Amino acid sequence: LISTDVVYGCTYSLFSEVLPGLGIDVTFVDTTDIENVRKALKPETKMIFLETPANPTLNVCDIREISRLARSQGAVCAVDNTFATPYFQRPILLGADISLSSCTKYIGGHADLLGGIVVGKRDFMKSMAKVVGYTGGIMGVHEAWLCIRGLKTLHIRMERHAENALKVANFLKSHPGVEWVRYPGLPDHPQHETAKKQMNGYGGMLSFGIKGGIEAGTRLMNSVRLCSLAVSLGATDTLIQHPASMIHACVPKEVRGKVGITDGLVRLSIGIEDPEDIIADLDQALSKV
Repeated sequence: LISTDVVYGCTYSLFSEVLPGLGIDVTFVDTTDIENVRKALKPETKMIFLETPANPTLNVCDIREISRLARSQGAVCAVDNTFATPYFQRPILLGADISLSSCTKYIGGHADLLGGIVVGKRDFMKSMAKVVGYTGGIMGVHEAWLCIRGLKTLHIRMERHAENALKVANFLKSHPGVEWVRYPGLPDHPQHETAKKQMNGYGGMLSFGIKGGIEAGTRLMNSVRLCSLAVSLGATDTLIQHPASMIHACVPKEVRGKVGITDGLVRLSIGIEDPEDIIADLDQALSKV
């Protein structure tokens, strides 16, 4: 298996600690450059796993081109679509074989359920249903109902999340205490053109670097009033967190540094509040750093 080098912390633990024990070798590469994927391919490669946009760096990789490369080598391409959601990005239509999303996040939308979905072609889904049935990974009735409820407002919420995120990103770019901002909707994002080609919108997630490293980041997160310090994302409220000490703490520091998850990186899940309220809260918190 070949995987994006920047993935959700628990995905990294699964790929680096659990799968090798099952006889599955995982190679992590920078999939923003398809040549890295091409070089990593082996005759025994069965899957290329992409997370795009990636958590928490917001790296974007070309789903169509990598899916085409996988198919030419007899492998399948799976995409974690949690950050974009099916509203803003449809991996299957771009050529991927499997699309994954955490329903805990945007699809549920209200931070009140745990769940996930797997989408693929009919034959794959039949075999997947059998595996799920035997292993017990079946969503509860109430959680399924909450997902259906969330889907009814997904389009409205995602438009507001994205609208707010762009405004917050532009504010942060102009703030003297911020070193850099990463949001796919910004023209200076390294993969902005790829995002523009395969996404219908850029979502509600962004990350930024704060001057002063982990100490400054801690002060920032302890100073917010409207934003909530939390590990999740995709809720109606704005959530802030420090990946290096929270969701990516399980990733070795040298690995984090290599892929850009620095101690000064702060991740924001922008909610659907009035954007001026979000900006005002971040502004007052940054003034205390």
